[in-house]
Formats: sequence, structure tokens, C-alpha cells
Amino acid sequence: MSNSGAGRLSQTRSRSLQAGLKNDLKSSKEAEKLSSEHSGFLYFTAGVHPHEAKHFTDETSAVLRTLLENPQCVAVGECGLDFNRNFSSREDQLSAFEKQVALACELQKPLFIHEREASVEMVEILEKYADQLPRAVIHCFTGTADEAKKDIDMGLYIGLTGFLWKDRSDKGVRYALENGIIPLERLLLETDAPYMYPKINDKKVPATVRETFTEKVIFWF
Repeated sequence: MSNSGAGRLSQTRSRSLQAGLKNDLKSSKEAEKLSSEHSGFLYFTAGVHPHEAKHFTDETSAVLRTLLENPQCVAVGECGLDFNRNFSSREDQLSAFEKQVALACELQKPLFIHEREASVEMVEILEKYADQLPRAVIHCFTGTADEAKKDIDMGLYIGLTGFLWKDRSDKGVRYALENGIIPLERLLLETDAPYMYPKINDKKVPATVRETFTEKVIFWF
């Protein structure tokens, strides 16, 4: 990337941080524009986050289709269900998510899924399209071991972030990972920065893990 290209990328990142990162049509269009300026280097996803589902219309579907047909667009999302915060009604979330799943199946674009306290409802929608479902990952998985097993049995991938450090449940993410419920071939590592960074100074981090930390890791975290 040239110096001028790097400068533009830095400026865009700064503007995004100032405006607040979002997952909606506006941010998807901006991501498309940025990827077009750095074709072959940057790629993007297009989708409507469950928090923004209340704004999903027929026009949204049409614009999404156009974005998803771009070869630089590699996945549908971030889309899904969030019954923890419910910034959009559950009805709006279910409708928007299913429409995006249908688009992903039609265009055979991978799904980048957000799910919070809505595993049952998410599975119900995905099972409707089981025979045509493209590859899909549960982004920043925060569910239980049983939910992880169900997702994996459906052929989904599990994305893990620094939530691994925050999880204190008996049968949660850490349990699922340590007991082989999440096989390595279905595991994706994510940053989800700046919210889910690894908390390496946590007292519960095993000594065998602490010994692997480099000076650079300690400096950044």
C-alpha cells in the first residue's frame, strides 16, 4: 500500500471511531468504497446488525443484494439476533435476520452471525435453510457448551474473542474449548477490538499460558 493509501485508510479509521462503528447500510457502503480503493488488499462484509433491524425494509434488501454481488464482498453480516439488549424489537430482528439468511443462501455468500441469548431462535431460522446454507460463523461466541455443540453439529464455525477471559460460567466457552467440544478445525480467532481484548493480567490465567506471553504481548495488553 502506498503512503497516500495508508494515509487515507488511517483517516477513514479515525472518522469511523469518531462517528461510532456500526453495522448498517451506510457503513456497508462506506466499506465497499474503501475496499474498492484498495482492491485485492481490503475486503468487506455487508449486512444489518440486529440493533439496526428496526430500519430494515424492502429497499434495504435491494441495496444489500447489490453490495453482496460485489466480488470484494466476502460475507453477509454482521447480522443475527440480540435478545440481550433488544435495541430493535424481537419481531424486527427475526424478520431482518431471516431475510439476510435467505439472501446469503441465494447468493451463496458466507454468513457472519451475531447471537446473544437467542440461540434457539437463531437455530430455528438456520434450520429452515439447512439444505442450502452457505458457510457461517457465530461471531464472538458467548454461549454455552451445549449451544456450541449444536452450532457445530449444524456445520457452523465458532468465533472466539477475548470473551474467553471474561467467561466465568461452569459450562461456557472455556469449558467447551478445554473439553474439545469446539474442534480446532471449526475455531476462528477474532479480536472484536476494542471491546473483547484478551485480559492477560487476569489472575485465573494458568501459569502455563502466562509463560508463553512475549514482551510485545505484555506491552500491548
